[in-house]
Amino acid sequence: MPNIKSAKKRVLVSIKKKEQNKMIKSEIKTAIKKYRAAISERNISLAEQLLPQTVSLIDSAASKGIYHKKNASNKQANLSRALYQLKTAQQ
Repeated sequence: MPNIKSAKKRVLVSIKKKEQNKMIKSEIKTAIKKYRAAISERNISLAEQLLPQTVSLIDSAASKGIYHKKNASNKQANLSRALYQLKTAQQ
């Protein structure tokens, strides 16, 4: 445990931020799981509704620095690719 007051505060702040980041990542993972479930059930209309919401969550996490911008872009591309493949398979 640090002795200096500012170092003690940094420890507390970093713990708080870690919990917030963990909460946001968990929310994103849950949204992705719901989206993937809709894709696996071949429910295109539900997947089309969930895609913008999931992408928005990923974008906000990237802007907050929780995910790197290229990591976020990769996640979004994989999600939209899954929907595209499902649509082309239906035709």
